Amino acid sequence: MARWIALLFILISSCAAGQTASDETTIRQLLDKQVAAWNRHDLEGFMAGYWDSPQLTFFSGGTVTTGWQPTLERYRKRYQAEGREMGTLRFADLRVESLGPGEAFVRGAYELTMSSGKKPHGLFTLVLRKLPEGWRIVHDHTSSAE
Repeated sequence: MARWIALLFILISSCAAGQTASDETTIRQLLDKQVAAWNRHDLEGFMAGYWDSPQLTFFSGGTVTTGWQPTLERYRKRYQAEGREMGTLRFADLRVESLGPGEAFVRGAYELTMSSGKKPHGLFTLVLRKLPEGWRIVHDHTSSAE
């Protein structure tokens, strides 16, 4: 019996490890596409990395935004409204961890470089799910260091 349990543990561990490596690469590519879209000032392209659902959640600055469209509108107000700019986005210190089959957790840091030379920055935590359309962010908690 102990041999079967050990074999089962090894089988589950090896399957999970193989999936994690491939999924981690795909998740990192998704985040790279988001950065590229942001730096083109393409908010819709940036938002393509998020789950297009009314159940998407975005926490930042003590505010909860629920839904894909309200999250897009929040970004537009903060970064594309009169007198606002998007700057150049960079992600750093990304750590991707599997939460189980089809679910992952990402921690990292962001930095925006603005035309004024200011560099707003902070930390983020993302929860992603593997959906029929691919990996998507279903929850984002971003905090500013300023």
